[in-house]
Amino acid sequence: FRYIYKNQQKLDILEKSDIDYICCPEFDSVRNMGTAEFAERILKEKLNASKVVCGKRFRFGKNAAGDYKELYELGLEYGFEVIAVPPVLDGDISVSSSAIRSLLSDGRIEKANRLLGRNYEIYGEVVYGNQLGRTIGLPTANIGFSERQLIPHYGVYASETVIDGKKYLSVTDIGTKPTVEKDIKPLSETHIIGYSGDIYGKKITVILNRMLRNEMKFSSVEELKNAVNNDIRTVINCRGDQWSPLQNNSGILPLCDIICILS
Repeated sequence: FRYIYKNQQKLDILEKSDIDYICCPEFDSVRNMGTAEFAERILKEKLNASKVVCGKRFRFGKNAAGDYKELYELGLEYGFEVIAVPPVLDGDISVSSSAIRSLLSDGRIEKANRLLGRNYEIYGEVVYGNQLGRTIGLPTANIGFSERQLIPHYGVYASETVIDGKKYLSVTDIGTKPTVEKDIKPLSETHIIGYSGDIYGKKITVILNRMLRNEMKFSSVEELKNAVNNDIRTVINCRGDQWSPLQNNSGILPLCDIICILS
C-alpha cells in the first residue's frame, strides 16, 4: 500500500497532540517477534506500559498473527490493561487509512479531510521544474512524490501553502502536466498567490482544501494560462471559513498503531 503521510509529517502531527513520547522502532527489529515476545519485550519490559490502547481490528506479531483478544489475554499475563477503541464511523464509512486512501485517490478531498480530522497536507522540498510557469507569469513551487507515497487524484485544488510558518493562499495542480510534458512522473505544482520569493530547496507544506477541477490537457499554453488564472480568481473570491483547515484532533488514531499509557 502507499502511505498517506511521510514519517516526519506523522511525527509533527502527533507532537502537537499532547503525546509525551513517540516510539518508532525499526520494523526489522520487531517484524519476526511472536505475539507473546512482543507483549513481553516491547510493551512490558521496554515501555513498562500500564495500559495499552488499540483498535478492535489491531493486528500484531509475526505475520499479523495476533488480534485484540490475544493482546487482552497477554495483558492479563504481563500486567497491563488493554483498552479497545471501537471503530469510528462517518456516516456509513469506518474511519480508516484504507478509506482515506480511497477518497484521496478518487478526488473526494473534503470527505478525506473530514476522516483525517485535518486537511490533507503535502510536505517536501521545492525542486526545479522546467520553469514554464515563471515565463508566463505564474511561477510554481514543485514537490515530487516518493515511490511509496500516495498520490491524490490528478486535478487542481484550492490550497494553502505554509512557508517559514506563514500561510498563503495558493492553487495546486497534481498530475503530469499533459499540456506541456510527456511521460513525466506526477508531481505537485503550486502557484502561491502574492508570493515572489525564491524557495528552491526550501521545505514547505501544501494544504489541500477543495478540488476545483480535474487535470486537463489544453490546446495551447495560452489556454492553460487562462484556466489557471480562473482557478486563482476562484480561490481568492471564495476564501473564508470554507477554505480553512479543520482544527480537531479526531485524526490521531489513524496515524499510529497502538498507544501506551506508561507506569
